[in-house]
Amino acid sequence: MKRIESVKNPLVKKVKRLYKKKQREKDGLFVIEGFHLLAEALQYDVEIQEIFLQEEKEIPEDIHIPGITLTLVSSQVLKEMSMTETPQGVLAVCKLPKEQPVTILESDCYLFVDGVQDPGNLGTMIRTADAAGVSAVVLGDGTVDPFNDKVMRSAQGSQFHLPVIKGNLEDWIQACKQKGVPVLGSALDQEKGTTHTAIEVQDGFALIVGNEGAGVQASWLELSDQVIYVPIYGQAESLNVAVATGVLLYHLKKP
Repeated sequence: MKRIESVKNPLVKKVKRLYKKKQREKDGLFVIEGFHLLAEALQYDVEIQEIFLQEEKEIPEDIHIPGITLTLVSSQVLKEMSMTETPQGVLAVCKLPKEQPVTILESDCYLFVDGVQDPGNLGTMIRTADAAGVSAVVLGDGTVDPFNDKVMRSAQGSQFHLPVIKGNLEDWIQACKQKGVPVLGSALDQEKGTTHTAIEVQDGFALIVGNEGAGVQASWLELSDQVIYVPIYGQAESLNVAVATGVLLYHLKKP
């Protein structure tokens, strides 16, 4: 078993570089932190290259890691490797998964994300889509990388449960139309659409949600079969995009 005690160890620096998108794409690797994400990755066959365990910490009995390199590190080293203020005692370097092929089906539900830039928002949206039984999440241009460390922590492993794909939203919108899947664009205000409560539960649908400030771009709304919005009853200027996504998914999704 290897052991790292110095924060200047080259391997420490290599792990830290993986918090940058360009380095993740170059190396084909990403980092997960915490025992829950480690367990999720193992359960869903994510290829783990190496696990770094803080000394005096123990791997829970229900987490089995046969054949994976385990390296012990000091608390100082783990803190240096981690992006959290209070590391949980374990992190792992994993290979970026290959994008799963998705076949659009009339009875399935999809979430299309247009330019959402906040990692916490995207992670929450992926987790919510997972909980709501969405078949796939498609990330359009300008959307934050799903393997960003903050996205990973917010999604809590849901990236491993369903396909999360980077793609051209126009291609996906047209593909849904060809398959008879209703495309529902979400608007920021009532001037551009219909309240979501006026829309009945759907057997299948594709919901488009957009950037925190600008919303869904006009070209995608024009391609939508229906534009909907979540009404604001109080004095808030707007509703958080992750919250709005949850409201819409759970309203539209057929149990």
